[in-house]
Amino acid sequence: MSGRLPGQRVLVLGGSSGIGLAVAREALREDAEVMIVSSQMARVEQALAVLGHKAQGCTLDLRDERAIERFFNGIGEFDHLVYTAGDALQLGALRDTGVAAARPAFDLRYWGALATARHGVRNMRAGGSITFTTGIAAQRPRAGWALAASVCGAVEALTRALAVELAPIRVNAVSPGLVATKLWTDMTDTDRQRMFADAGDMLPVGRVGSAEDIAAAYLFLMTSGFATGQTHVVDGGALLV
Repeated sequence: MSGRLPGQRVLVLGGSSGIGLAVAREALREDAEVMIVSSQMARVEQALAVLGHKAQGCTLDLRDERAIERFFNGIGEFDHLVYTAGDALQLGALRDTGVAAARPAFDLRYWGALATARHGVRNMRAGGSITFTTGIAAQRPRAGWALAASVCGAVEALTRALAVELAPIRVNAVSPGLVATKLWTDMTDTDRQRMFADAGDMLPVGRVGSAEDIAAAYLFLMTSGFATGQTHVVDGGALLV
């Protein structure tokens, strides 16, 4: 084996599609043992068909802390925890966003991340890492993005705080820009492709990101023993323009 993660066990929560699936694929290429976790068994099975027999998968409701605790009680030791779970972004003007309707946005993207760190850390081997997922809305929100920006900012603050509290376990986050994934399936294909094209034309790199572009950042943070407390921005230069 010549990969960067030989014999290391990587858990990818939200690993059945998009960025999470790309992370799982890249970790396998680096000779890691990979387990993906998703809320639906059909999605897990579809992902495993892509990843091959070297990967494992299971279902877990990441909105349920008791279920998360049971999962880690039975999972055994591992080296790296990657949290990419997310749902459709809640976008809209503040005047149209009630607090009760806004709270669920935090359940999966923030509270789920916090709960997995809380219960997973005791199973982590020496030299292990946690990598969360945030987004550049925390640094450059648009009108109607107050809720999404708040979630992203909360994850970044959690990353820094846990890097101090859980040391020497390393805790980092990846902050993607616009990425062509299934996150945008609520749009028509025409509108989605137009959005990608228009956004790509404005970026220094000339295109929007792919899941594979972003996955490389997770692999870097998993394998770089000197990186902790960092939010690694991978946005094609969006914060510059």
